[in-house]
Amino acid sequence: MTTPALLPLSGRRIPPLNLGPPSFPHHRATLRLSEKFILLLILSAFITLCFGAFFFLPDSSKHKRFDLGLEDVLIPHVDAGKGAKNPGVFLIHGPDEHRHREEEERLRNKIRADHEKALEEAKEKLKKSREEIRAEIQTEKNKIVQEMKTKEKKPLPAVPIPNLIGTHGGDPEDNDLREKRDKIKEMMKHAWDNYRIYGWGHNELRPIARKGHSTNIFGSSQMGATIVDALDTLYIMGLHDEFRDGQKWIENNLDFSVNSEVSVFEVNIRFIGGLLAAYYLSGEEIFKIKAVQLAEKLLPAFNTPTGIPWAMVNLKSGVGRNWGWASAGSSILAEFGTLHMEFVHLSYLTGNPIYYKKVMHIRKLLQKMDRPNGLYPNYLNPRTGRWGQYHTSVGGLGDSFYEYLLKAWLMSDKTDHEARKMYDDAIEAIEKHLIRKSRGGLTFIGEWKNGHLEKKMGHLACFAGGMFVLGADGSRMDQAGHYLELGAEIARTCHESYDRTALKLGPESFKFDGAVEAVAVRQAEKYYILRPEVIETYWYLWRFTHDPRYREWGWEAALAIEKYCRVNGGFSGVKDVYSSTPTHDDVQQSFFLAETLKYLYLLFSSDDLLPLDHWVFNTEAHPLPVLHLANTTLSRNPAVR
Repeated sequence: MTTPALLPLSGRRIPPLNLGPPSFPHHRATLRLSEKFILLLILSAFITLCFGAFFFLPDSSKHKRFDLGLEDVLIPHVDAGKGAKNPGVFLIHGPDEHRHREEEERLRNKIRADHEKALEEAKEKLKKSREEIRAEIQTEKNKIVQEMKTKEKKPLPAVPIPNLIGTHGGDPEDNDLREKRDKIKEMMKHAWDNYRIYGWGHNELRPIARKGHSTNIFGSSQMGATIVDALDTLYIMGLHDEFRDGQKWIENNLDFSVNSEVSVFEVNIRFIGGLLAAYYLSGEEIFKIKAVQLAEKLLPAFNTPTGIPWAMVNLKSGVGRNWGWASAGSSILAEFGTLHMEFVHLSYLTGNPIYYKKVMHIRKLLQKMDRPNGLYPNYLNPRTGRWGQYHTSVGGLGDSFYEYLLKAWLMSDKTDHEARKMYDDAIEAIEKHLIRKSRGGLTFIGEWKNGHLEKKMGHLACFAGGMFVLGADGSRMDQAGHYLELGAEIARTCHESYDRTALKLGPESFKFDGAVEAVAVRQAEKYYILRPEVIETYWYLWRFTHDPRYREWGWEAALAIEKYCRVNGGFSGVKDVYSSTPTHDDVQQSFFLAETLKYLYLLFSSDDLLPLDHWVFNTEAHPLPVLHLANTTLSRNPAVR
């Protein structure tokens, strides 16, 4: 794995190389091409009508009968008043030749009239000046834009919000805990305020250069990723003025009708997830409307031979493609497998089953496929439906696929038994083939590559400790205790990866070869980019065990971030966690506000804030409510049912 600025290794949020579409200069010739294009369209219509009349007008001398041996024949109905096909049909009875001839004559007259009308329009167009043609082109453009805006403003159906519990509060009784929680809130305010001053509207912030920052996962447009990603964190921290500032920007500036190529995965978890969470927490309709508008823009990505979506899609044209580095043009397991939570909620809120159908189609296809050793490879070709390179990991490229299997079950009020079975089967194979214990007694999750186990674990894989604990209840053969212990062992290993560095912050990945344990070896693996996964696992283990060590470890991480990552203009990642004088990478990631600070805040809050039997967090830490059948319209909603 190379540095974060170079590798778009998805799974759970690695910023990729900026490979966005090239910009093209605008020339005056563009307008002349538009004029010629209009004239060509008119001439094409004229020629088409001529050929249509020649080939398709029936010749009464040759077609005395229209008898296909059928009782009734359906033919398209043409609306003479509009000159366009109507989806309605009329019936021609085989024996009724007189009626047939009348319809035949009517059709002939209609085509002839259209032919003459098109010819007259072509003559009129040719008489117009360049300025008149230019004005007509602009009028048509404005008309299309207005139609799109009208469509976007179409109200969504009223759907009762599920019974929401624990959206406020969480104040701890202990003074020390309150002080720690207040400190995390102050860190959030520092990150947000500097973004507000130096990067407002940009996707992310460069806190040292004090200007906006972006990567190609967001395309070439300023989509305010940090604003959308941070909204729910601001809300639960009680930073309501900041929340309202973000809401105003979204109402007035967030536009998805841009010519920009974005990552389907990243835009789904950060934008759709963030907007849905903000809607459920605040009840503000604008967030739901924007989430649905964006979801509609992502749907063309599913237009592949298999229904497995492309990694990227152009929001304007709908053209999709995959990352060039991804195993001969394959789609990535953690990307197409991390859509379920958001898409189910979209179908629930809109009554439109298309979102649910898209993700269920992916699940059904995966269920039919052979899996080597029961493991899911990270690459799947969307054209052929075949696996790419046999590489399996619970870190980057694979991670959140397994997370969403478990969370689909939890979000369904534990009724999606199919998702639970897929999760249990996958975890059993992972335990058998990927999880090992080092000579020093550290449990780690390796990566399966071409038939052998690579003894390396990524920071991204550290989320799995929390996943094992979250899935302990409901596990097969009453193995809840086993998975609680396994989650605790993974948390200990990841804490060691932090503790064995100079900064007490964890590297991007670490090895277990011989005497080297939980330590990064290559320089390109020594960076820390404000990642949340270790703190995420601490929080889940705290919620399920109340073992005080997890709050202690979380506070250690918070102090290290404050000491080594805080700069005057926000927070920055560091390039080498083993150096006592680190160099900053000058990027304040949007997920730092969405996840890292949110999990730290929840770690020092009481359990009644966003209780886990009522909320499920997406892979970007955006809380979505459990769809309890008893207090929603789910059972009566055909889209979700």
